[in-house]
Amino acid sequence: MYLKYFGIDENKECRVTFNEITKETVKKSMEKPRKINLNTVDAQQARRVLDRIVGYKISPILWKKVKSGLSAGRVQTVALRIIVEKEREIRNFVPEEYWTLEVILEKDKQKVTAQFFGKDGKKVKISNEKQLNEILEKLNKEYIVKDVIRSERKKNPTPVFTTSTLQQAAARSLNYNIKKTMQIAQGLYEGVKIPGKGNTGLITYMRTDSTRISEEARKIIRKEIITKFGEEYYEERYFKTSKNAQDGHEGIRPSYPDITPESIKEYLTKEQYALYSMIYKRTLASQMKPAVYDTMTVKFDNNNYEFRTNGSKIKFLGFLKIYDLDKYSKAEKEEENEGINSKNDIEEIQELVELPDIHEKDIFKEKKQNKKQSFTEPPAKYTEASLVKVLEANGIGRPSTYSPTINTIIERRYVKKEKKAIVPTELGEIVTDLLLKYFENIFNVKFTANIEEEFDIVEEGKEKWKKIITNFYKAFEENLGKATDLEEKIEIKDEESDIDCDKCGRKMVYKIGRFGRFLACSRISRM
Repeated sequence: MYLKYFGIDENKECRVTFNEITKETVKKSMEKPRKINLNTVDAQQARRVLDRIVGYKISPILWKKVKSGLSAGRVQTVALRIIVEKEREIRNFVPEEYWTLEVILEKDKQKVTAQFFGKDGKKVKISNEKQLNEILEKLNKEYIVKDVIRSERKKNPTPVFTTSTLQQAAARSLNYNIKKTMQIAQGLYEGVKIPGKGNTGLITYMRTDSTRISEEARKIIRKEIITKFGEEYYEERYFKTSKNAQDGHEGIRPSYPDITPESIKEYLTKEQYALYSMIYKRTLASQMKPAVYDTMTVKFDNNNYEFRTNGSKIKFLGFLKIYDLDKYSKAEKEEENEGINSKNDIEEIQELVELPDIHEKDIFKEKKQNKKQSFTEPPAKYTEASLVKVLEANGIGRPSTYSPTINTIIERRYVKKEKKAIVPTELGEIVTDLLLKYFENIFNVKFTANIEEEFDIVEEGKEKWKKIITNFYKAFEENLGKATDLEEKIEIKDEESDIDCDKCGRKMVYKIGRFGRFLACSRISRM
């Protein structure tokens, strides 16, 4: 149907695809076109139709019941719900008191710091000062080493970037918001003018959920690693993609892995250089040997109370070699730590602590006690980076939708930025509550993820897209009728600006119209 409309023979090989804008890749793609995959077209059609049904049918309810200029969407409303629920969890959080205790110990002028662990081999939480004092009363000044555990630990590199991990890393390491990251990446993908090479596409397509690397690129990466660091640093690696990944493109990597950031720095903006450097290092690191650490855990006993200290030192740099530890920035440390599962492992990169030579039954003298009262912290507010991580983990949206989804809920004033945090506005909470009252079965994580799986089934040719839409619409239509019959109109105050009206001197307010936000005098009747 689609192809006939455009006069295209469905058996003709006319579809050209490429993952990077390089002369070799584009030429090869033009030489080997393929047939248009109608299953992929159907899946896209299903996604578009369902999104339009949801948006076109529900948004007018918001205009009627709340205010004009608002919108609802299959993905954006679920993202908003996640933010609202997190904010309410934070509001309802009740902090709990706890105490930490550490001691500075010394033997033969060698000092170590040990933290309280528990009693009789079991971990104990110190909940109040009374409990702390009871422990302190039973401690003496001698701490006997009861166990020394030495081991070797390996830390593997993380895979090449996907859209979501690039957005998270750039937010964390470079302080770029998601929109800015994608704009810079788009420029690197489309190409930069380099003398002698012309317009050169520097990275592969940046909207992807795959960590795959082409075999041609692997060969170049291997050569680069061996040339720069030696054969002992290279290790061919293949990474599993996430269960929700479509794997339509490669992971994000340099189009030419032999073009180093330093060699083209003068042709890039400062921001392009920073992002390209991050992509380049991550790509090479993904095909390198693991870092190897010698670790040691020491357990001290004092009247059956246990204190512990940990230390480690790098035995073999492995992939960390590319990060140049002497110049290893905090941002790069945080970036590499993203791939670590154990929080304790983070310290191995952030700060290497070498312990003195310690043996069982050694006796250390207490030199100082450090005790501190603390309270449990509420869950962290979402940032753009952490929100993207949650969306991806739950199969909500696709790489191409993360940035526009967040931009939309910000532009609609459903959420606002407080430094890096994203918090819901009164409007955002009202819209969320209204939509969940009538459409909870649609605007939830499970439905959004499941419908994406159904789209994937359509793409595999195992289901007809119209059947999916028909099944969805039956239940949707009933809820739509209930929401439309809602009589009351929800009043919400306009957000006040810090700008004075040049006619009356009162503060102007933000209103939302069909073309977005605008400023108006507060005396104007509510639109």
